[in-house]
Amino acid sequence: MDTKLLYIDTIGCQMNVYDSEQFAKGLRPLGYTLTSSLDTADLVIVNTCSIREKAQQKAFSFLGRLATLKRKNPDLIIGVGGCVAQQEGGRILERMPHLDFVFGTHAVGRLPKIVKEIELKRQSFVDIDNSGGMDGLEPIAVMPSAEDNQSPIRFVTIMRGCDNHCTYCVVPHVRGREVSRNPENILKEIRNLVKSGVREITLLGQNVNSFGKKEGSCSFPELLFQIHDIEDLLRIRFTTSHPKDLSRNLIDAFSDLDKLCRHIHLPVQSGSNLILRRMNRKYKREEYLEKVDRLHSIYPDIAISTDIIVGFPGETPEDFDRTLDLIKQVEYDNLFAFKYSDRSHAPATGYPGKVSELVKKERLEAVLDLGKKYAAKKNRTLIGSTELILVEGFSKKQRKSVLDRKINGRQWSGRTSTNKIVNFTNGRGSESNDGISKGQMIRVQIDKASVHSLSGTVKDSISHAAGNPLRLSAGSLKGGESYVAQS
Repeated sequence: MDTKLLYIDTIGCQMNVYDSEQFAKGLRPLGYTLTSSLDTADLVIVNTCSIREKAQQKAFSFLGRLATLKRKNPDLIIGVGGCVAQQEGGRILERMPHLDFVFGTHAVGRLPKIVKEIELKRQSFVDIDNSGGMDGLEPIAVMPSAEDNQSPIRFVTIMRGCDNHCTYCVVPHVRGREVSRNPENILKEIRNLVKSGVREITLLGQNVNSFGKKEGSCSFPELLFQIHDIEDLLRIRFTTSHPKDLSRNLIDAFSDLDKLCRHIHLPVQSGSNLILRRMNRKYKREEYLEKVDRLHSIYPDIAISTDIIVGFPGETPEDFDRTLDLIKQVEYDNLFAFKYSDRSHAPATGYPGKVSELVKKERLEAVLDLGKKYAAKKNRTLIGSTELILVEGFSKKQRKSVLDRKINGRQWSGRTSTNKIVNFTNGRGSESNDGISKGQMIRVQIDKASVHSLSGTVKDSISHAAGNPLRLSAGSLKGGESYVAQS
């Protein structure tokens, strides 16, 4: 079988990253191999996001530029998937006739068949059918390849869709109703990933807190306990956690499960009860703050990040001040802020009291500035401490320059349990044979801190690289200072 080159452009959330991995796996039996070169690709797939206006514009801009590539190479196959594809369907082909096919969020499992049809018939195709239920939810089962073993960290989707119907959000429309995967299939997938060298997994869902409720399977905390027992898996993360469904059992899991990273993303969106009610978030700020207090009582140093939407229809200066006040109370380790934008099919599109772009811009800057203040404050407290890092690979700075004279030795990167990026070297000035590789657990002394990252120097290595067996003593995964490597 002739090798064909596949280029995937992924826009949006971590779930899209996971889906793109499934695209690549599913097309491998057809002879497709991933490439980073757009110009040499035989097949281009754009995996789109419609949650924000900017993301949708980015997708259409990139798709438009592909017309030039198509004119140069008429045999090039171009497809578009993801949330914009599900939302717009055949209208995308009408707008951009140089595209070959459109497939929605429920058609991931049908992608190989779609591409094969396009190859044979060279006829445009649209598949946005959402009647397949679990179709496309389970990962495509293929043998691992070199493409799968490049990182010790991976995403695992455990559920799709959402039943919450926040008034600003299009997810229920483009991803469908909430559906959870079979727990045994999730465990099997994670075990296979660990066998291939993965040491950290992030569980994905629009609201992982409600996992299994509709299906009557295990709860999300129960799933975490089962995953925790997987041998040679070192770290577990998850996102996203809806505040209204954050249970006491899940909060307690941060104390009970050593491998569960001490970080939670808890999107608040607004600090005003009036705006929260208009958003249909189904909790009040007081309830949110109570859960934050409970998290801190269980694990005082837990890192909390959040999402904020500014300029929601009807948001007054007083409402916005309440949001700023909530940020000051929580002192988030990190926050992501967005200007509200009308989205197709979202109820808030028809709400009165639209906030001007100028005011939204000013409010966004105020939130981001406040977020940076607390992120920098939290990071500065770590200077001089020793943090346990899972090595993910070379730092961005190292990747940009094979030999950077400003770096004392090769610079690596990883994250703390609290999800803080740490760039570090071995401190010995060697460009090779520094004894560091992906998948290792490394103790790093933090020397410097900025808003977005930390930097430091390796103190010692306590584990083998990814792919080699590792045993950690009971209780050794808690806190970051008591890791013990055992043979």
